[in-house]
Amino acid sequence: MAKKSSGRGQRDLRVKVKSARGRKLSSTRWLERQLNDPYVRRAKAEGYRGRAAFKILELDDKYGFLKPGARVVDLGCAPGGWCQVAVKRVNALGDRPGKQGTVLGVDLQEIEPIAGAELHQLDFMEEGADDKVKDWLGGPADVVMSDMAAASSGHKQTDHLRIVALCEAAAELAFDVLEPGGTFVAKVLAGGAEQGLQTLLKKRFDKVANVKPPASRSDSSEKFVVATGFRG
Repeated sequence: MAKKSSGRGQRDLRVKVKSARGRKLSSTRWLERQLNDPYVRRAKAEGYRGRAAFKILELDDKYGFLKPGARVVDLGCAPGGWCQVAVKRVNALGDRPGKQGTVLGVDLQEIEPIAGAELHQLDFMEEGADDKVKDWLGGPADVVMSDMAAASSGHKQTDHLRIVALCEAAAELAFDVLEPGGTFVAKVLAGGAEQGLQTLLKKRFDKVANVKPPASRSDSSEKFVVATGFRG
């Protein structure tokens, strides 16, 4: 008869990182969290460029905006995980039966190529950026999405205001490039200052939901706004 497991083996699977000379305690904790994060492991196993890919996967599973044949714009797309998901879901490679979609990624920095996605180095807030996006797409977009976050200042309120401002700028571009009925998805941080953004989106979309997908860490204040049914 096989021996009954004590269960200690399961606890021993957790990776512990020893502190090293020159490494801050916060860095050690971050590294340990990364090594033990199931989404980080899944991203590596499934070929995604980061765990953030699972956030858009989970949001799309719930709201179904990445349809085959859709034209998608990913703002601030580096390193490219959201683009990778969109390529598969909208059939941008045309390797499956049905309509072939388009995925356009833009970022301030250069992005490593992604099969099936068209990537451009662009400041989406510069004058004429909306016209460039529509030209590259060959028409209006069905989805505009953004996982952007401003560089951390270390001051929680300042960081919150910065990311809300980024999200508002992304929404303004979405108003210019979205097809009626389209969807806008963006990351925000909970903190109160996003009420103006919520009011703005409710005027332009049929439904506005605020969601924290399972892939979003429980200790993070991030959430995602999903606005569907653009009124044009």
